Amino acid sequence: MPSMHNLSIEERTALNDRLRKIEGQARGVQKMIDDGRECMDVVTQLAAIKAAVNALSGELLEAYALRCLKHPGEFETPERAVEEAVRALVRAGR
Repeated sequence: MPSMHNLSIEERTALNDRLRKIEGQARGVQKMIDDGRECMDVVTQLAAIKAAVNALSGELLEAYALRCLKHPGEFETPERAVEEAVRALVRAGR
């Protein structure tokens, strides 16, 4: 079964870059709370974090599903590779 090591260096770098941005956004929200900022400003930033996490999840899901379909030899059978790709898509849709 593919792991993060099966992704290219470029793909892993892009994912880590997005995670660092999300981490910075979360720290920003912590500071906003500590500084007593307006609730709607905090909610707006939380919505931005949620959107960033969803985008990251979609990017990883796409890479994983494509990996399953392009490299079925990493699974017990080609059918299992397709099952894994579909399972990932269904899980992400919940």
